[in-house]
Amino acid sequence: MKKYVDCNKVYVDDSRFGLGVYANQYIKKGEIVERGVMVRLVNVDGNENPHLFTWSDDRKIWALGSGCLPFYNHTYHDPNVKKVGDLENDTMVVIALRNIEKGEELLSTYYSAEWRKCFKNLK
Repeated sequence: MKKYVDCNKVYVDDSRFGLGVYANQYIKKGEIVERGVMVRLVNVDGNENPHLFTWSDDRKIWALGSGCLPFYNHTYHDPNVKKVGDLENDTMVVIALRNIEKGEELLSTYYSAEWRKCFKNLK
């Protein structure tokens, strides 16, 4: 059975950044942390909304992620996960970059942090 959305290894809770994603169990380096689907949106500007994803190489298409995908927080210095989007199939997986302990907050580096207006406070 194919699972389009699988976020059983993580949960959303309070974070120093607002809401954040945490490991519900020990996760090994290279393991898929979460699997989700992306919903393409029209008539929105993702530059204004940090919970949307840049969903095209030309930065003109925006998408909403399922499950916990919108709540992973950003770090420039020590990401423990990486989000990998499949633009053609409108899916995303989150991969562990190192071993992650149960209860640890999961942080990624935002691809669009350098140019999106909604992320200007991250610099």
